[in-house]
Amino acid sequence: MKRSLRLGLALAAALAAPLAAAADPVDTLRGFVRDVKSGRAQFTQTVTSPDGVKKKSSTGSFEFARPNRFRFAYAKPFEQTIVGDGEKVWIHDADLNQVSSRKLGQALGATPAALLAGGTLERDFDLANLPAKDGLEWAEAKPKNKDGAFQAVRVGFKGKDLAALEIIDSFGQKSLLQFNAFAANTPINAEAFRFTVPPGADLIEQ
Repeated sequence: MKRSLRLGLALAAALAAPLAAAADPVDTLRGFVRDVKSGRAQFTQTVTSPDGVKKKSSTGSFEFARPNRFRFAYAKPFEQTIVGDGEKVWIHDADLNQVSSRKLGQALGATPAALLAGGTLERDFDLANLPAKDGLEWAEAKPKNKDGAFQAVRVGFKGKDLAALEIIDSFGQKSLLQFNAFAANTPINAEAFRFTVPPGADLIEQ
């Protein structure tokens, strides 16, 4: 084989290798929804106003089990628990001693919780790859229902591990959840997705 031909083949292989190895975040998201049946993580959430000036942070834990069971437990600065039990979504504000509930179909729809814990990705969202940022590969999911509360949800992966979730609401406010030590397909106690209204709490059913 002539030297020039060998160099040409080697160059072609070198150029093709990064393309073959390039991540496809949408495929990673599809794989996450298909293969990850449960999970848990700690998170930090930062909410930024549409003008980018005002920010507020909170911390908590997140657990889910498909289909449609999840638990967000905010610890700081205010205690709030959001539980999806497969039939209803419950929101408990500890400081107000108030609970609200909605039927799952009404509350979930094309929401971030549906994206993570549901199973109807392609039905409810239009998917697209985004440029890599902050060391993560990003996929964007835009609700097909344009009248919902969210403009877009962006999901960040480190390899195949869920690392971040950025939610842009209908007013342009951004909420960034950064997950720590995400554990995929770990057993979750069914009690995590059961909710009992605390004694004396005001209950608002929608």
